[in-house]
Amino acid sequence: MKDIRFCPAKINLFLEVTGKLPNGYHELATLFAKINIGDRLTVEATPAEKTTISVVLTGPVSSQLTADSNNLVWRAAQAFLDFFHLQARICITLDKHIPTGAGLGGGSSDAAGVLLSLCKIFRKDTALLLPTAAKLGADVPLFMYEDTFLKGEGIGEKLTPIPSKGPLPWLVLAYPNMPVSTKGVFARLQLPSRQEVLTNLSKLDRMIDVVKNDVPFPAWKGLLFNRLEECVLPFTDSVRQVRTDLQQLVAENCLMSGSGSTVFALVETEQAAQSVAAQLQPDERTCFVTTFLESNDNDENHGNPNSLNA
Repeated sequence: MKDIRFCPAKINLFLEVTGKLPNGYHELATLFAKINIGDRLTVEATPAEKTTISVVLTGPVSSQLTADSNNLVWRAAQAFLDFFHLQARICITLDKHIPTGAGLGGGSSDAAGVLLSLCKIFRKDTALLLPTAAKLGADVPLFMYEDTFLKGEGIGEKLTPIPSKGPLPWLVLAYPNMPVSTKGVFARLQLPSRQEVLTNLSKLDRMIDVVKNDVPFPAWKGLLFNRLEECVLPFTDSVRQVRTDLQQLVAENCLMSGSGSTVFALVETEQAAQSVAAQLQPDERTCFVTTFLESNDNDENHGNPNSLNA
């Protein structure tokens, strides 16, 4: 059997680091949002006496990955088989558009896509795989949910769906064609004071209210926040420059996503988004104009990821 699906990218509209666990992982409070750019995944699987897993990579950024057991989609397929004690022949084709090290969750989305596809093919309950997804990566459980907006806590694996009525702003994304190491970012992090965390969490609550209650776009202003910017911008010229350029165009409505290196901006209309993107020196960066993902778009009926303005 075969399953084809769209694996969306994500951005973080808000990200605060609330603590550090004894095992070295950091605790977060974040608002994830899935967006309408992503990878295309095709999974074919049949029961077999002996397991074989193959991965074929295509797409404009496929050279950033290897088609072997180091690839997260390969590891996700093996984790599925191990959990359900199955043997199968699995063929995965990944049409890769989300750059790696961009703060957009591409690898996590692809891994979740493999788990979801195999659950569909083998008629398994996806909810059973949430602990397995978390072991593959902290962001993988996010993409097991159909919801567009989710509040993340813990190391990002404790998720609460946030319903949204819309309409929602448009998005401009600028990737400076250079990845950022998440490990290096957290190594530079200085934990904020408890009072600062509490103040920022109240801002997160206001942002969630804006998303839930169809509040007009001007109310989004001043609510975007990412603690990890202070660990990236002073140390990475390309990210700092794209952040500065976007801020000059949209004031406070821009932010680095996750641990970087992509920076995004919120704008009210498609026309405004196209105008901003055109001024971002796209010959030096990869720029996208897009929207937040509709919850029912995360399947084989989704449009071609190449349909974006880039």
